[in-house]
Amino acid sequence: MSIHLRAHAFAANPLRGLAGSPSAVSPSAAADALRSLLDGADAAAHNHLFQVLPFRRGRPLARSPDPPAPSSSSSPAPPPVWRLAWLPPSRVPGIPPEVFVFLGSHGGEGDGKEAAAYWAVDVSEVEGARFGGAGEESAFVDLRTLMVAADWRDKDAMGELAIAGHARALLEWHNTARFCGACGAKAVPTEAGTRKQCSNESCKKRIYPRVDPVVIMLVIDKENDRALLSRQSRFVPRMWSCLAGFIEPGESLEEAVRRETLEETGIEVGQAIYHSSQPWPVGPSTMPCQLMVGFFAYAKSLEISVDKKELEDAQWHSREDVKRALTFAEYEKAQRSTAVKVNQICKGVERGQTISSDLSVESEEPTPMFVPGPFAIAHHLISSWAFEGAPKVPSSFSNL
Repeated sequence: MSIHLRAHAFAANPLRGLAGSPSAVSPSAAADALRSLLDGADAAAHNHLFQVLPFRRGRPLARSPDPPAPSSSSSPAPPPVWRLAWLPPSRVPGIPPEVFVFLGSHGGEGDGKEAAAYWAVDVSEVEGARFGGAGEESAFVDLRTLMVAADWRDKDAMGELAIAGHARALLEWHNTARFCGACGAKAVPTEAGTRKQCSNESCKKRIYPRVDPVVIMLVIDKENDRALLSRQSRFVPRMWSCLAGFIEPGESLEEAVRRETLEETGIEVGQAIYHSSQPWPVGPSTMPCQLMVGFFAYAKSLEISVDKKELEDAQWHSREDVKRALTFAEYEKAQRSTAVKVNQICKGVERGQTISSDLSVESEEPTPMFVPGPFAIAHHLISSWAFEGAPKVPSSFSNL
């Protein structure tokens, strides 16, 4: 079956949707208000208007209370549900206001109340402070683990995941963009941490958050009704996915699709048709937020020649084989089991999960292959083709 989401994971951030509305809080106004609060001005009266999400080594603070008991003995117990553990500023003491990063505001439209400002802060270097623990059922949890544990049918869960992804991308960018690339002077946060500026008075270069664009493509053999899937050595066993690669300077998206496909598999591609895009803030810290730009690409040649430096393997797969790889029950089982792991981490039962165990898909009789789960744009590229067919090629592209 095909799984349809309202938006890709890490997209549709509810704190960004308010931007530009009359009740939205501007970064400068939010920064001024936070500075006054931290200085002690009316702290008790306005504490509720500030929500802070602590991060430690790239991991957001999350909470996961036990689910309610099933209504009857015959009903299965629902899996735990995680949420971000927002704290008032008073719970994050001793951190200067310029270290906080503004995420956006929420509320205040039509209800007569002020909008609340939401912030993220890196507490990795804060010694001795406890921001969560077994008594509060909260802990710092790897974002990839939270991604797999999120119920993709739960709008609130997907909204929390998008907020956490945005926050991690900004905080990791702050950690890597410490100095001006033009003169080497220290870069300092401005506009409530949403930008930086060189501290050198003769330079003052403005520095913006980094985004690394990546093309990800499902290559299609239209005549034989097949799709090209690949494996990398870092993949868990049996997992296959789309080809992907970074865009080079001076290159269009479509040109990147053709170049990457040819370099990695030897397949020549003609038409490249846009599908959708997804922010991906769970890559390495040196690339705090990739933007995955998805395409369908039509093959002009069929003989595969794998670049072993890039891929472990690449093969053509029939539509029926791909449909069997899209097993909803296995994705749901992985989500439920990872939600239980998050609950155990927040209770202090487990400390840390490996990416490979979080992304594994298990069943009593495992399928010969599977593709990434609904949290990845690769899943939706593959699923769209398998169940709905590839889009028609515009006539203007017919000669490419």
